[in-house]
Amino acid sequence: MTVTTPTTPATTATTTADKTGARTPEAADVITGARDRIDALDDRIIGLIQERMAVSAVIQETRITSGGRRVNLSREMEVLDHYRQALGKPGTALAMTMLELCRGRV
Repeated sequence: MTVTTPTTPATTATTTADKTGARTPEAADVITGARDRIDALDDRIIGLIQERMAVSAVIQETRITSGGRRVNLSREMEVLDHYRQALGKPGTALAMTMLELCRGRV
């Protein structure tokens, strides 16, 4: 004989503390506010990178039109050094990613 028991859907009410990993509501509020600020900063950073991409495209187009190459490696090395000096070794990786985004499509 098979006995079945009714199942109820699991209710998972996610609280702010659950989302933040905080142990108190006060800490959860601080974390939530700080995350909102980070999200706003990320939006600004993305906008600035998009603006940089557009400016870089103008430079590349002008350079190519004048008979030059699309990429100026000595300039890229300056940018990499600038980021490394400002942010340490991870800054170099960040700059590499940014430069890759700004090189445009061939």
